[in-house]
Amino acid sequence: MTQKLTAAAYWQRLPDLSWSHLLLRIPLAVVFLQQGFSKLPYDPAGGDVFGLLPLVWWVVVYGEIAAGVGLLVGGLASINLVKDIPLVAILGDLITRFSGITMCCITTGVIWVVTKPESLLDVILHDNFHLFLWVGGLYFGLRGNWALAAQIKQTQPGVAT
Repeated sequence: MTQKLTAAAYWQRLPDLSWSHLLLRIPLAVVFLQQGFSKLPYDPAGGDVFGLLPLVWWVVVYGEIAAGVGLLVGGLASINLVKDIPLVAILGDLITRFSGITMCCITTGVIWVVTKPESLLDVILHDNFHLFLWVGGLYFGLRGNWALAAQIKQTQPGVAT
């Protein structure tokens, strides 16, 4: 006997892969952590090579580390053990979004100051590494912990969709 597969049945049969954001989150965080830790101990002269003021260089060094840590911490806030603790899901989402925007800002600075492309097309065609970092940061900046937010919307009756 053949059962008719409806749209609702199709979506219910799909596995819940709400943790799949970790496949992008972890490598992106590792790259930012490596870049930030490679600039320690902080030395204002490190920014002189790129023509950056000491304050800007400080923001770059510690911003890379904080964005990497924030992306990981934001992801931890979406795991089943802690996501139901009051405010953890919201704080995790905010940390993820802030970390993503920080990654975009730092990567934009690297593209402008270090690689100095002639055009946007030049970045897209020839600077895949920084493009990946920028788009990854933008994804988390705009999306946050969306899988968790969608799950909360489905389980709480008073939440508007």
